[in-house]
Amino acid sequence: MKKTLSTAAVGIALFFMTAPLGTAWAVQKAGDSDLKLAGSFFHARGADTGILALDVGYGYYVSENLEFGIVQTLGYSFIDDADDEWAASTIPFVNYYFRGLSTNDTFQPFIGAFIGASYNEDDTTGTIGPLLGFKSFINDSTYVGVTYRYEWFFDELTVSDINNTRSDGNHVTTLGVGFIF
Repeated sequence: MKKTLSTAAVGIALFFMTAPLGTAWAVQKAGDSDLKLAGSFFHARGADTGILALDVGYGYYVSENLEFGIVQTLGYSFIDDADDEWAASTIPFVNYYFRGLSTNDTFQPFIGAFIGASYNEDDTTGTIGPLLGFKSFINDSTYVGVTYRYEWFFDELTVSDINNTRSDGNHVTTLGVGFIF
């Protein structure tokens, strides 16, 4: 939870640093595409493990407010004196953007949902959940974005299976840069 709060704080700080940069007319329209790139590396002092995480997302706007897309994530754990491990997720999503909250729509919060699969070399499981975040445009087609999602895992897509695993999920926050084209 501490890492999630610190990532959110960085995202809010980036918004306030980038918001006054220009007079972008950040208006995506139906038919536009969106490419988002994010990454991180974590290695705690004195720990035997380091983690590299990369996210690539593609979205397509069916209207100015509604985006359908997919995110591919890859996490790789570097472990001293043991086999390294990897985990990945393929996550289709839908986002709804709240427009008109800032001058020229340079700040666009959104809510959404996703359903996909998480896997590694040993196992595959389903994942589903809500997501929310914002985009803060730097110019007409480039933005800094923060996304938070909560992942529930399931073996069978039933309400009881999701209810039984709801406290075993993950909090995932990403900070990235994106491009509208």
